[in-house]
Amino acid sequence: MIKVGVVGASGWAGASHLPALAGLAGFEVTAVATTKQATADKAAAAHGVPLAFADAGALAAHPDVDLVVVSVKASKHAEVIRAALKAGKHVLSEWPLGVDAAEADDLAREAADAGVVHAVNLQGYQSPDARYVADLIAAGRIGRLESAVLVASGAPLGGARIAPDLAWTTDPAAGTSLLTIMAGHFLAALDRMAGRLVEVSARLPRPYDRVEVGGTGRTVPNGVPAQVLLHGVLENGATASVAVHGGSGSPDGFLVKLVGSEGTLTVAPTRPGTYMHWTDWDIRVDGERVEVPGDYRTVPFDPAAGPVANVAAVYEEIARSIAEGRPPRPDFHTAAALHRVLAAVERAAESGATEQVH
Repeated sequence: MIKVGVVGASGWAGASHLPALAGLAGFEVTAVATTKQATADKAAAAHGVPLAFADAGALAAHPDVDLVVVSVKASKHAEVIRAALKAGKHVLSEWPLGVDAAEADDLAREAADAGVVHAVNLQGYQSPDARYVADLIAAGRIGRLESAVLVASGAPLGGARIAPDLAWTTDPAAGTSLLTIMAGHFLAALDRMAGRLVEVSARLPRPYDRVEVGGTGRTVPNGVPAQVLLHGVLENGATASVAVHGGSGSPDGFLVKLVGSEGTLTVAPTRPGTYMHWTDWDIRVDGERVEVPGDYRTVPFDPAAGPVANVAAVYEEIARSIAEGRPPRPDFHTAAALHRVLAAVERAAESGATEQVH
């Protein structure tokens, strides 16, 4: 039994991590932490968890915690991760791993030195649909991959209006934006299907110097992009074109088109209002629907329920990696590599030139 402590147990964790863990054999949530004891006690009572802390370091040091889940703002990830590493505990961090590529590289090195299992919650890598598409490409179902196109909505980030509880994301120092969060997750799914980017040219339009805070009548300064536009080359030589558009409200879908020498594979959502790393897909090869085999879906959750199924798949991968004594996929090194892709996108947008992914 893997005993789990969740830092940041309200909000996103309450809607994804805790329900996923409740439905999986082999895991037990033994502790939660928030910034205040009262909210930690409330979260613990709501989910039947015995231990509640107002200090992440105390949670990480407790002997009844084997795995620390880091589900706080990105700017606080490093602090909590280092507390877990100091205590010798396995770690699952939310994406992004750090506020920038340099911090992510440091955390990856420190986690490797600590000798613990370190994973990042990029659900696209464990999406059964993404894994099946990757296998179809590898098996030559559409011949040699020649180009990849991805178009997706990153709402509610990047629009002219931002929800009050997300107003802090307009500050680039927060590490949470249309580029880092949304494009990061979508590029991870593309990486899982088609391979990694090795060079990019990009634009990061920022048409709004200030954005409206919805329902408040006030505005806040904005330093983050409203669109992410990039062209690049994958390690296998195929070209890639990616457009992630921001906006208010809910996402309005996504489309992936993978063109090979012998055919075309497309991916679209099975239902509106979902992100590609949260849900199941409508997969077609040359227009014909292709069903994902049942053995790709290993968790006891319906993909229609939202992000819980793919989050649960991440936990299953962590359990396997601990049992088998190997790194999970994706680990901190995978996350650091994705941070380097985003850094290359930022350099390319600033320079107007093609940039290599280091």
